[in-house]
Amino acid sequence: MPIKDLLIGLGVIAIWAFNIIVIKLGIEDLPPLLVTTLRFMLVAALIVPFTRITRTQLPWLLMLAVSFGGLHFPLLFLGLQRAEAGTGALLVQMGTPFATLLAAILLKEKLGPRRLFGLVLAFGGVVVLAGGPSLPPPASTAMLLTSAFFWAVSTMIIKLAPPIAPLTMTGWLSLFAIPLVGIGSWLVEDDQWQAIQHAGLAGWGAVVYTAVMSSIAAYGLWYWLLQKHPVSRVVPLTLLMPLFAVILGVWLLDDPLGINKVLGGLMVIAGLAVINIRFRRRHTEGQTL
Repeated sequence: MPIKDLLIGLGVIAIWAFNIIVIKLGIEDLPPLLVTTLRFMLVAALIVPFTRITRTQLPWLLMLAVSFGGLHFPLLFLGLQRAEAGTGALLVQMGTPFATLLAAILLKEKLGPRRLFGLVLAFGGVVVLAGGPSLPPPASTAMLLTSAFFWAVSTMIIKLAPPIAPLTMTGWLSLFAIPLVGIGSWLVEDDQWQAIQHAGLAGWGAVVYTAVMSSIAAYGLWYWLLQKHPVSRVVPLTLLMPLFAVILGVWLLDDPLGINKVLGGLMVIAGLAVINIRFRRRHTEGQTL
């Protein structure tokens, strides 16, 4: 991969890692489901007027609005309320092992010894994290792991759905998710209008950053890289996201860096690497490369 494209990929990973920090700060200023609703409203306003969908795509987008917009994102925002940024990022990365298991169950994809080892390693990392003080309360941990699970469910839906342009998908699922998350905010949160009136830079910054930088700019660049380079060269960069998030959490939020977080985090990242990266031996003129 040319150095320019590699830097773009690392920039995308940095945007997503910093997104965890921004969410943490934003939900201290605005209720988490309200932030999620406002984020979806901004994404929809910026994308939907310039895109179109077909009747064939509509039911799949509605399913994604529930799994991705109505469950993954709200649970992520709620779970991060009482979780350290780095630990939250590591737990959400469990979406990859969940997706691997779902693909084996629903799509009959073969796991093989390598992927089974990766799954055991990743889930073992969560167990190690659970033994340390950095793990959030049980309710927050459950929310983050469930958020990761519904990310995996959304991945299965996208895999089975007819082709939908990435930004079109982002905009329309955001539009359809607005009433779902908005009703959730109305039911479980209070004083939303007062919160909007008194929100500061952290709250509005979280809305704008998560919508414009994370959802639109980062995903747009990411899919551009996937179109230009083999998936095997691009996807492994995502392994750096929780690492960046841990570093940013320690640097910007004074999160502690204990042995359980280091060891458990390394196990999770190693497990994801084993699942995502395929190591092959290539033979050329009798030589192994």
